[in-house]
Amino acid sequence: MSASSFVGAPHPDSSRPFIPILVFAAVAVLLLLRLGYLQVIAAPALSAEGEDARMAYDWVEPRRGTIYDRNGVVLATSVESTTIYVDPVEVDDANATAEVLAEVLGGEKSDYLEAATMANTRYALVEKQADVEVGERLRERTAELSAEGGEREGMDFGIRYKTEWRREYPNGRVGGQVIGLCNLEVDTENNREYYVGATGLELYYDDVLAGEAGYTREERATDGTPIPGGKRESKEAVDGEDIIISIDIELQQTVEERLEADQEGLTANGGSAIVMDGGTGEIYAAASLPLLDPTDRTEMEADAPELKCVTDLFEPGSIFKSVSTMAILETKTMGPDDELFCPASITADGYTISDAHERGDATFTLRQILDQSSNVGISLATEQMGFEELYDHILAYNLHEKTGVDYPGEGDEGTDVLGLLKDFDQWSKVQAYNVSFGQGISLTPLQITRFYGALVNDGVECTPHFLLSKPQSGETPEYATEQVIENKEAIATMTSMLETVVTDGTGKAAAIEGFDVAGKTSTAEIYDMENGGYRKGVYNLAFTGFLANSSSQLVCFVGANEVPIDNVVTPMFKDIMTAAIDRFDIYPE
Repeated sequence: MSASSFVGAPHPDSSRPFIPILVFAAVAVLLLLRLGYLQVIAAPALSAEGEDARMAYDWVEPRRGTIYDRNGVVLATSVESTTIYVDPVEVDDANATAEVLAEVLGGEKSDYLEAATMANTRYALVEKQADVEVGERLRERTAELSAEGGEREGMDFGIRYKTEWRREYPNGRVGGQVIGLCNLEVDTENNREYYVGATGLELYYDDVLAGEAGYTREERATDGTPIPGGKRESKEAVDGEDIIISIDIELQQTVEERLEADQEGLTANGGSAIVMDGGTGEIYAAASLPLLDPTDRTEMEADAPELKCVTDLFEPGSIFKSVSTMAILETKTMGPDDELFCPASITADGYTISDAHERGDATFTLRQILDQSSNVGISLATEQMGFEELYDHILAYNLHEKTGVDYPGEGDEGTDVLGLLKDFDQWSKVQAYNVSFGQGISLTPLQITRFYGALVNDGVECTPHFLLSKPQSGETPEYATEQVIENKEAIATMTSMLETVVTDGTGKAAAIEGFDVAGKTSTAEIYDMENGGYRKGVYNLAFTGFLANSSSQLVCFVGANEVPIDNVVTPMFKDIMTAAIDRFDIYPE
């Protein structure tokens, strides 16, 4: 066969045996690179992750700040308590542990055996936030038993103790709505329990009162024991700040008791009261029914935490005639003795307006319109001034804005507007009449109290508030003021007319011997939210007033909800202000 016959025949591939070697080498290189990465680059991070996984926190909760009244009386405080638990891993004899717990804490041995024998835990709760004295008795008894020569010499009962803070309210329900509630938050992931403000000033000043938690962080084995030489770090807890508030707890108690005295009759469906210093904005007392007891939530009514005199709107009725009258005096539309013919009724837009009590046609002075609380009279006097002037003065007196009080729940979040007030271009004639005597407009008791505060403070409105100071830091907050009534002569006239309401008009039961009481009554219809129109047979009654020509600038609002027209709230005002006179040594000037 010639050589040419082998052309195109397959030849053995000499490189094929080297392919596995190359693959092996490549894998080896990759493994070496991976190993290098793990050892050089990733090792520290992986080590840290492993270390973090072994780290455990023991949290140290801060002491929540104390709330004091204006005289230093404790209203809310955190007291030291002892939480008792069992570490089952450390229990030498479960029966002995159960026996000593039953001996000191009460109950039967069987009540504690589960805690002493619980698996897969080092924390079996026995008693939460016990008095410190209880923990001390238990410590002494176990020490006695395990001491040399004792019945249980050298025994570890596995009983452990944790110092915690317990929130207490020494005055019970007195001031409960103002002070508010705390909830005990449970963070199971981090094994933490801590108080968080839920209502009232406990909520509003939670960031001040709460403090900052501390901790001990250390490496522990899977059974929870510290690793010798392991990493350990700690941070001290920072206690919360104390606050001093404007409430006078004795006057607060008087206000609450006086509201409750009429709960089954006059204030059958709730009532409110506020006492505020018009010259400073400091709120001395505030309460609404039903009352709140922070120490007992078992029968707490749903709306008990709400301080309705701050948060709830109402149609003010005749109290608002003081606003219309102030605007009339400021614009010099009428003086107190100027006369106006007031027929028995007037009509507008198909509606009839009359006074609350039947009368014939009459001529009234502006003073008489106010002290006799004439709807017709104030409607016509306001019309003579011009309804737009009333609208502008309502805005100028800040009766459509939040007061800025340091208490949660005043109006909707994100707006300064508070209450119902239609834009003036939407006012009909009947609406304008209605607004002049406090219907078809809404505000809160605190808003009208602030306005009356301007009457006793030369026309200057002060921001209502509770916080007086933070004693640890020495911080004393400043609050905004605003001149809302420019004509001081008109203020004096207005005060004189409000005095006449008490001496000659509808507020006679508010009179206090030796003092010139100035104020205005109100019997307001209640709008039916479900059916429209106004409800029949029940009204919201109110009185707002102050002691004119006295050493005090205290203003008091009292109100009762959904009561018959033949009732009055002026005696409540009298009782509360009489108590204030005695409490603060107020005297006539």
